[in-house]
Amino acid sequence: MFSDPQSVTINAIANSLPRVDVGDRTATYTKDDETVSLTISHATTNRGRTRRQVRLDLTKVAADPFTSGKSNEVSCSAYLVIDEPDDSAFSNTELLNNTKGLIGWLTDANVTKVIAGES
Repeated sequence: MFSDPQSVTINAIANSLPRVDVGDRTATYTKDDETVSLTISHATTNRGRTRRQVRLDLTKVAADPFTSGKSNEVSCSAYLVIDEPDDSAFSNTELLNNTKGLIGWLTDANVTKVIAGES
């Protein structure tokens, strides 16, 4: 189990996220004002695969672009999924190296291009 609390830095601001929920192969860590949430989960599919997911959600109140003077709660998410066969065909080192390759590719420039819709 991960330590409690977890810390996630967004735009140079460290956010302390205490564990608020633990389930079967899942845990959620949420900032006290509920604007930042980190979920770590593991699920086995009926196709003989395991999906490990780390998800970061950000929530804020923003002006409604269609109704003057009205605000709505909105959210965005970013997540990483590690999908692997259950037959141990890949070692933990191979899975780590593959994941590190993706993380290394996710430079500010490349993420900006993805957000802009480039492929």
